[in-house]
Amino acid sequence: MTTIKATCPMCGEVELTTDQVRLMVCTVPERSYYAFDCNGCVDEVRKPADKQVVALLMAGGVSATSWRIPGEALEHKSGGPIDYDDILDFALRLRRSDDLASFARARQVVSAPDR
Repeated sequence: MTTIKATCPMCGEVELTTDQVRLMVCTVPERSYYAFDCNGCVDEVRKPADKQVVALLMAGGVSATSWRIPGEALEHKSGGPIDYDDILDFALRLRRSDDLASFARARQVVSAPDR
């Protein structure tokens, strides 16, 4: 049986079996990672997994799970995050508006810049 050595930030070096390691391969390679539950402190430990780490773990018998980031998460965002006042303003406008669709049509839609 293959033994995988990894490092827990609390416990140091730990030995794992292939069944104890979860390999998550993302469509955006920088977001791929592997994870395991530490035998010592029982915390979940996540570490980035570049192409070499993915290849090494898979060669050792770790099963990979593919996942993708939704397109919305990769879109360019402009402006600051919404805050409490923005939510309150929105709620007050909803209260005054009989027709949400007409309110939405009145707002200008800002399109994302071309990449």
